[in-house]
Amino acid sequence: MIKVSAVIQMNSGTDRGANLATAERLMREAGSQGARLMVLPENFAFFGGNEEEKRAAREDDRNGPTLQFLTEFAARHRVWIVGGSIAVAIPGSDKSRNVCFLVDETGKVRGRYDKIHLFDVDIGDGTRYRESDSVQSGSEAVVVDTPFGRLGMAICYDLRFPELFRALSAQGCELFSLPAAFTMVTGRDHWETLLKARAIENFSYILAAGQWGLHGGGRQTYGHSMVVEPWGSVVAQCPDGVGFVLAPLEMERVARCRQRIPCLTHRRL
Repeated sequence: MIKVSAVIQMNSGTDRGANLATAERLMREAGSQGARLMVLPENFAFFGGNEEEKRAAREDDRNGPTLQFLTEFAARHRVWIVGGSIAVAIPGSDKSRNVCFLVDETGKVRGRYDKIHLFDVDIGDGTRYRESDSVQSGSEAVVVDTPFGRLGMAICYDLRFPELFRALSAQGCELFSLPAAFTMVTGRDHWETLLKARAIENFSYILAAGQWGLHGGGRQTYGHSMVVEPWGSVVAQCPDGVGFVLAPLEMERVARCRQRIPCLTHRRL
């Protein structure tokens, strides 16, 4: 059975209210066109700002405003949402967790993934990122059964670690979600190639929703949110700008690809 997904592309800033309004508008439009599973980008409700603003924007992991927005929207519109990521406060610590919540069509949280791989790099244009300065990493791979297939959750920089996706695949995943905020420099060279590689290696769909454009502090993200099908073809891709694209999800396609080249059963480690 074919079901419809949507990847949402945003240009989020430090105004949570404005960001949530944009997310709501885009998800409403995607839902009106048939999307039943929606993926939002990393840090969709708050992105950028100085360290003081980031600390003030951290949320509670049970009833924060962004999670409340996700659960209410999902229940009202009867959709599943991969909720991008939210900076969740750690009691007694100055650091937060970069958390993706999966919410079902009743508004219930069905999965929580804490980002494992933190973006600590010097990307070569004089720009330096140290996510670990303010974020504590997670440690558990997360897989959830959904009406769309068995879903494995990842966030942005995780894309560069094929062993995580293999671990998810070993637990039966048929599709992956990837909220992201890839930089322009790395995105234009690696984004599509890495997405295709993870899809082909595991013969799985990958739904990648990214931030796009200029943000506070001069950071520029690549966008090009896309859905890649199990054989490695891009079936939908956002152009530059804020928006979304729709793509069908067909689990029979996953089964056919895995039967055609059964490499997942040929592994010898």
